[in-house]
Amino acid sequence: MAEPLLEISGLTKSYGGVTVLDHVDLTVDAGEVRALLGENGAGKSTLIKILSGVVSRDEGDVRLAGARVDITNAHDARDIGIATLHQEVAIVPGLSVAENIMLGHRSDDTVRTSTLGVVRWREIRRRSRELLAELGQDLDVDMDADRLSPVGKTMTAIARALSQNARVLVLDEPTAALTDQETNQLFSAMDRLRSRGVAIIYVSHRLEEVVRVCSTYTVLRNGAKVVEGAIADVNIDSIITAMAGRPVDTIFPPRSGTPGSVALEVRQLSGRRVRELDLDVRAGEIVGIAGLAGSGRSEIMRMLAGAQRHRGGRISVAVDGEGSPLRASDGVARRQRAGVALVPQERRADGVLPDSIEHNINVSTLRRHTVLRWVTSRARLNGHADALHRSLDIRSRGISQQVLTLSGGNQQKVVLARFWALAPRVLLLDEPTRGVDVGTKSEIYALVRARAAEGTAVLVVSSELPELIGLCDRVIVMHEGRSVGEFDARTTNEDELLNACYGRGRQ
Repeated sequence: MAEPLLEISGLTKSYGGVTVLDHVDLTVDAGEVRALLGENGAGKSTLIKILSGVVSRDEGDVRLAGARVDITNAHDARDIGIATLHQEVAIVPGLSVAENIMLGHRSDDTVRTSTLGVVRWREIRRRSRELLAELGQDLDVDMDADRLSPVGKTMTAIARALSQNARVLVLDEPTAALTDQETNQLFSAMDRLRSRGVAIIYVSHRLEEVVRVCSTYTVLRNGAKVVEGAIADVNIDSIITAMAGRPVDTIFPPRSGTPGSVALEVRQLSGRRVRELDLDVRAGEIVGIAGLAGSGRSEIMRMLAGAQRHRGGRISVAVDGEGSPLRASDGVARRQRAGVALVPQERRADGVLPDSIEHNINVSTLRRHTVLRWVTSRARLNGHADALHRSLDIRSRGISQQVLTLSGGNQQKVVLARFWALAPRVLLLDEPTRGVDVGTKSEIYALVRARAAEGTAVLVVSSELPELIGLCDRVIVMHEGRSVGEFDARTTNEDELLNACYGRGRQ
């Protein structure tokens, strides 16, 4: 048998006496796409950081084409041919597409400079176009890379990896911000890379994608490899069971209770994209919003939360059984005081602060933890944060731990705790489980259901139709800024919702 292109043997890493990778073995052949799977905290991120030179390993070997390699920093990883694309794609705004592609080349690289040290711009542009063409892309290499679509930024980052002769490409949640069409473009580019002999490690919580694009898989749990094999020999249920370490009969909790009176009333709401939307959400009800990217679904959430002014229509929230109108000029803080809270789509950019768990949980409710109205009580802050930390089962070393050191799923729980603390009458969730593993998704669904059972009206936007069907009571479908259908989540199916998303089917 041919020697693997990448071979990892006995990879081990510990932090403060806690083993996060425990003698992990993994191989990837040239032209192979191997899925690296596991719940948040399973060790995937640590393995990727070791391969990309961000952290050092305690034990184990990494071999590339049979030769042992030492990866002590990002330059080492690049030089030996390992490139990593993280979920937040590293694009430098203000630099052109071509400059971003050639970013990181040394000053003596003949692609970048002449023998006199003068930058060879024509050569840079030509080479950038060639690299993009290899990926099936035709981008304007002179435009500011920050103006690219999400998939354009991803392709630019992949082209950068190709410019550095990457032989191993690690893709970490590459489709998290992509539409279905953009995802198909990425998969086409991956096929081209496979044909060139590039080995790909693919990390994703979207198991339908894994089955579609990968040929082999490795599952980590609690830092150890528990199973691996060919994708053709397994199904999604068996993968979930391996990830969770237990059979997962259902990830959605049962629906219970009867919705109460209307808590949120929207009439003729209009914005930049949304047109004349009518919507009611009752206390104790979970209503989903489906639609393609650009359909207006996230704009609805921003207008309701006060993050974007609505241009027309009326929004009211029930207070003591009476509808209380909200003004278009009310910002996020006033909407929160009125009982409306939005858990934003972009967790890293808009949801968490680079600070402790305690500070993140308490930041929205500091006024409640003061003595004599101006002295902050440390005991109250810690007690409040600790109670939410336990009730949402946030897995950490304690509330003083820095939130950015947590797994993605636990970071999302911290964000939820921050808005749970507001005790909102209306809870808006925009892509609440993006980048979260199956086990943590199930926990989040249970938390949302429990919140609704306490009388909170919940509105959910999600790109995952099974999530809307399993979690919600009703689903509203948006198409080109307008509501085109309302469906009972108990009786609808993915095909019916998808047809409506594309403007087909019943009104």
